[in-house]
Parts: sequence; structure tokens; C-alpha cells
Amino acid sequence: MELRHLRYFVAVAEEGNLTAAAQLRLFTSQPSLSRQIRDLEYEVGAELLTRSAQGVELTVAGRTFLDHARLALAQVDVAIEAARKAAQPAKKSFAIGFLTGHEMNWLPEVMHLLRDELPKIDVTVSSNYSPDLGEAVARGRLDLAFFRAEPKLDLVYEVVTKEPLIVLMPSDHALAARKAIRPQDFVGEIFIGVSNKAAVLRAVIEAYLKRSGVDLTPDHEVDNLAMAMSFVASTRGLAPGRRSSLRTGYVASLSAAVVLHDVSA
Repeated sequence: MELRHLRYFVAVAEEGNLTAAAQLRLFTSQPSLSRQIRDLEYEVGAELLTRSAQGVELTVAGRTFLDHARLALAQVDVAIEAARKAAQPAKKSFAIGFLTGHEMNWLPEVMHLLRDELPKIDVTVSSNYSPDLGEAVARGRLDLAFFRAEPKLDLVYEVVTKEPLIVLMPSDHALAARKAIRPQDFVGEIFIGVSNKAAVLRAVIEAYLKRSGVDLTPDHEVDNLAMAMSFVASTRGLAPGRRSSLRTGYVASLSAAVVLHDVSA
């Protein structure tokens, strides 16, 4: 008994017709298929199909044999796939994460450094909030990530850059013409702060304001740049953030970005 006998039998049983199975499934002639089925029945020692003008029907023995034939073919497919994978070991994976807005800064350089290894590894890239990146590294879901140091996580950090903070504001705002603004310029303005989702960035901004002697309570808090843009447009407020955000393409023509004097993150 050969595997083709099992495949032929399953095809005939599922089609309910020798001619249909031969032409549509097996691409062989009907007489040849009939001989293969008779050979299979001879090997099994029992009649598996009854023939009539309307087609074929499974006998009791045929219904039992069909279940086992399907299982045998499925196991063969699994064995083939396992053998192929063993012959071609899977590439090692390397997962990299970027703080949203930094992909364009660091991804080309990272890929350049990995150029000799790329044929042997599968690189996956993702972007996320800083706390989420830190947790992903801590849990082993990422091998490397570019993000702000998260004090609650026991990770090894290497400083690769510092960037000035900027302030988003309406393009026709009185402060928009300046090259830099000071914390005192926030007084009397609608202040759009950073939520606890970006706890480290929020802490940097709050510490800067405190050092400058400015006590501000945010009128609104945002999780990301898109939200900040929306509040800037709707409230004409001021929203501090990272300069790298300007490279994400979100800053619309209705807004301006001015450097926040003497502070970086």
C-alpha cells in the first residue's frame, strides 16, 4: 500500500464520484483511478466503496478506513514539514524597539551596524511609548530598544543622545516668532502637559519648571503628539514635547515648534 492509494481513496470519498475525483482532484483518468481503488481494497481485504450509476458510497469498512486514512496523510504532512525545517534551521531573530519618533534617527544606523549579520537573522522593528519599550526589554520580547531610562526597571542603559525640548503652539501665536522661550512665558497661557504614560518625560518637564521657579498645573494632559496637536489646535495652548516628534510628520502647518530654553531630555 502506498500513500497515493490513501490520497486517491480520500479524494473519491470526498467527491462521491470516481470521474469527478479523477478529473478535478487527481488529474488522472477514471479507469486508472478505478484500478488504484481496487488495488487498495485488495490490500485492505475489504470492500471500501459501493459503485452505482449515481456515484460511489462508502461501506461501513470504508467509513472507518477514511478516518484513519485522513489521519495518516495529516501525519505524513507534519513529518514532511518537520524534516524540511530540520534541514533548514530557522534564522535567529533580533527584535528592536524605538521610542516613537526616533525610528528615522536610529533605524538606518542600526541596520548599517547589522549589515554583516542580516543574511543570518530576522530583524523585527517596532515603536512604542518609553515605559512599554522598557517592559518589553525586561520581559525578553525585545533584544534592544531606544527609549528614555525607566527608573523602575532593572536594565542596563547606554546614553546615545540628548535632545532639546520644544513647545508646540499655534503658528500665529505671539511666541511663535521666537527662537526659544522660557518657562515664565507659560504663565497665563493654556498649558498642555504630558500624562503619566510618559512618566520620565513628564518628570523632566516638571523638574525644569520647578528649577525655574514656575508652578504650573496642566489644563490638559496628553499621551502622544497627535493628542497634543489636537489640543493645540482647539485650545490655542502650549504643549512641551520632544524635538524628535517633529520628524514624525505629525506637525501640521497650523502649528509652530519653538525650542524650550536650556533643557533637554
